[in-house]
Amino acid sequence: MNNNRRNVPGIRHYAGPAGGWGALKATAIAVRTQMDAFDAPATLLRTNQPDGFDCPGCAWPDKEHKSTFQFCENGAKAVTWEATTKRVTPDFFAAHTVSDLWAKSDFELEGYGRLTHPMKYDPQSDTFRPVEWDDAFARIGEVLRGLAPDQVEFYTSGRASNEAAFLYQLFARELGTNNFPDCSNMCHQATSVGLPRSIGIGKGTVSLEDFDHTELVISIGHNPGTNHPRMMGTLHELARRGVPIIVFNPLRETALERFADPQNVKEMATYSATDIASTYYQVKAGGDAAALKGIAKHLLVLDALDHDFIATQTEGFTTFAADIAATPWEAIERESGLSRADLENVAQIYAASSATIITYGMGITQHNKGTANVRLIADLLLLRGNIGKPGAGICPLRGHSNVQGNRTVGITEKPSAAFLDRLGTVFGFTPPAAHGHDAVQAAQAMIDGQAKALLCLGGNFAVAMPDHDKAFPALKTLDLSVHVATKLNRTHLLVGKETYLLPCLGRTELDMQRSGQQSITVEDSMSMVHASSGKLKPASPFLRSEPAIVAGIAHATLTNSKTDWLELVADYDRIRDRIEQTLPGFENFNARIRVPGGFRMPLPPIERVWPTATGKAMFSLFDGVTENSPGEGENVLRLVTLRSHDQYNTTIYALDDRYRGVFGRRDVLFMNEEDMQQQGLEHGDRVDITTALPDSKQRLNDITVVAYNIAPGTVAAYYPEANVLVPLNYLDKESGTPSYKSVPVQITLRSKEIRPL
Repeated sequence: MNNNRRNVPGIRHYAGPAGGWGALKATAIAVRTQMDAFDAPATLLRTNQPDGFDCPGCAWPDKEHKSTFQFCENGAKAVTWEATTKRVTPDFFAAHTVSDLWAKSDFELEGYGRLTHPMKYDPQSDTFRPVEWDDAFARIGEVLRGLAPDQVEFYTSGRASNEAAFLYQLFARELGTNNFPDCSNMCHQATSVGLPRSIGIGKGTVSLEDFDHTELVISIGHNPGTNHPRMMGTLHELARRGVPIIVFNPLRETALERFADPQNVKEMATYSATDIASTYYQVKAGGDAAALKGIAKHLLVLDALDHDFIATQTEGFTTFAADIAATPWEAIERESGLSRADLENVAQIYAASSATIITYGMGITQHNKGTANVRLIADLLLLRGNIGKPGAGICPLRGHSNVQGNRTVGITEKPSAAFLDRLGTVFGFTPPAAHGHDAVQAAQAMIDGQAKALLCLGGNFAVAMPDHDKAFPALKTLDLSVHVATKLNRTHLLVGKETYLLPCLGRTELDMQRSGQQSITVEDSMSMVHASSGKLKPASPFLRSEPAIVAGIAHATLTNSKTDWLELVADYDRIRDRIEQTLPGFENFNARIRVPGGFRMPLPPIERVWPTATGKAMFSLFDGVTENSPGEGENVLRLVTLRSHDQYNTTIYALDDRYRGVFGRRDVLFMNEEDMQQQGLEHGDRVDITTALPDSKQRLNDITVVAYNIAPGTVAAYYPEANVLVPLNYLDKESGTPSYKSVPVQITLRSKEIRPL
């Protein structure tokens, strides 16, 4: 490491562990700047309690969902961000034109606070103006009835509840479309497509209890300290028990190296920490498949296989094994950036473990071959029978708190025939059979002028998407855009001919309908379904719940519907009754969510039942070792987009990323010092980044180079700012997931002058 680096404002080494006193301080700041001091403690203590609300911060479960309060910095930020005392009122909108607001940063836009009134864009004044709920519903319904159903896109955020999502998909399908772009399309769609081919179901197979019995965890392509914060408690327990945790990740991440549990009195009192990773391998961006094939290759040499399991429970092993044997070590080492000795060492540790869990995140899924990557992980587990036994299995790490539940209750552009048949029987209409649009296809339909309306159940659709230069203007051409939201964001400012902002209750707030106080339900990463009930006074008396808003629009649009939409939302038990009638696994839904901890959805693979076409778990064939397009030109590097620690997807809580040593800024490019030397760059130089793909003109200008411990050949910049560098068609063709984690780029020096803060 170069100790003679230039001083760059806002860039300094962070010596502490993840968690610890730094996390407590950050939480205190979040509470002080957002919430009423009286409400905050009680609100935070209701997080993840049986009679409280599900934390919106991530999808990692708590033990039985009835533990004592477990501290989580990012969860506290998510709660305080929603429960803020700041308000965006009609007076605010009257004083700020959309053009003025566009000039604000994404951080500033959400930082203004909670939306309080339904609003409609007025083009004459370039402002949003108040509108009555019933008037908004009536006009939205009128416009939708005038469009062909497939001209309408229904976007869903993973924060939406099961109840809201079920009504939403019912509304869209009764209207006549399967256009369901959703946040899963941009993260774990590769899981939803790949795992059913391998094991028959698009979900993970492990429970929290499995982590109590595991002998080895292999962690690939994720940063739990920021993106799955409640997971840190589990990893902390494993590390203190001496369970090996092998990490594959291009960047050195503090939370995967050392963590201090804020609830551990000894660690806090002594300023000590626990080492998390037993071994840390800095795989190149896009080198995961090569690394996985290398581990499998040595397992075959060792003959460390569960032959009985392979013979009785799987198909395709012979073809898989032949391909692995034929894959040369030279190619594996070149593409992964890891040595043969390192990968053989991992294989030996894996061979010695009788129960192994592999966890993975978007570092696996967001590649040109993301689906094939997921299947390779399943293959590695199948080799040793590590699915369907205690302490073992596959564990995809979901980000949004209910993205998995949304998919379970029907948010998919490719519904099964069985689901559609049942939906039609229960609700008395014929659902459309043709597949609809995913997120990228929806954006392309807007660009092409085919889509005319966009309804967003939460989220920040345009900002989350790739290729902003094309996507942003396209939204402005729409006849109608409708946004159900708690806070203002940039997508709302991409106004079409008619644009509505419909403010909804947050997860923390009391939801009162005609029958009284309501609870909603969510499904976590491990398929546990449980109730969530907010207690805070709503941010405004004009707010409505997500189910009520969806039902209101549907009632106003579908004038001949056999469904009594308003009666359904009078009591959410009625929605859950319909879910139970429509979907398997929800038997006695209302009774089971009233039991603390809820219930687990059926997962046949844990019983070694494989709902595949063959009735067996299926090995796959990954062609070669390359996950992504190599790019064109000289000095091509691979760009990873990532979140800062003070960020939740597109929501930015603050301008710090303290574990990576970044404070008060986001205009940085993390770069390996060897790569910097090869390109004649110094720490603090300002550069322009261009996409090195055929027919691509994507560009991100004036970014500051920061020396960082990252794999050679790999650079990293913040999402969503760097999304401009990702072409819309640079994706996994099997799942439609954009390849945010390995974009070929070239870097050009712009200035040696250090930018001040």
